[in-house]
Amino acid sequence: MADTATSPGLRERKKQRTRDTLLRSALELFTERGYEETTVDDIAEAADVSQRTFFRYFASKEEAAFFVSRLAESHFVGAVRRRPPGEAPLDALRQALGESWDTIGEAVGQLVPLDLHMRFYRVIESTPALLAAHLRRAAELEEEIARVIADREGLDMETDPRPRVVVAVFGAVMRVTERIWSARDDASLTALRELTAAYLDQVEPALTGDWRSTPGAGRMPATP
Repeated sequence: MADTATSPGLRERKKQRTRDTLLRSALELFTERGYEETTVDDIAEAADVSQRTFFRYFASKEEAAFFVSRLAESHFVGAVRRRPPGEAPLDALRQALGESWDTIGEAVGQLVPLDLHMRFYRVIESTPALLAAHLRRAAELEEEIARVIADREGLDMETDPRPRVVVAVFGAVMRVTERIWSARDDASLTALRELTAAYLDQVEPALTGDWRSTPGAGRMPATP
């Protein structure tokens, strides 16, 4: 007699394997061939399933493209929620980012290879349709995180702009580092972490410092 208690677990694992195969096939095709040049039929064929099976798991090609990114985002939001209440908001965001990066590699690796996920981020930067979707999603994520920060601080976001401001500054740093990192040869998570840390170190001096009196290689010569 079949063990019906284990049957749902087996079915669920089969579903997860099919989903993960579709994800990996999609990201591999996007990085090798290009997002616009890859069709749903291409992904289904690479995963050895039907188009109908693809649509059982993903509503669109875009949803498949950002599925793993959503996982990373949820890790970050969860890490922000877990930060100690006494931390300053910007410190909480930075510490949460480090915490989520410490664990996201393993979580992503259960779906697709981490290096494939990182390489796909470079495809986003070079693909207008993906970049537009990424920026839209980033705005939605910033709003969610701002609400978490507001709740932590006991603030009303509709009357106090600070939660949105601090999250917007943090998000801007992330966008700058993503853009610069994507143009470099090293596509590793370590390289992205190091670049982000270097730019976050400059947030306070950039916002509150006197740029004219601060030595810097990027200063323009004074007008005679």
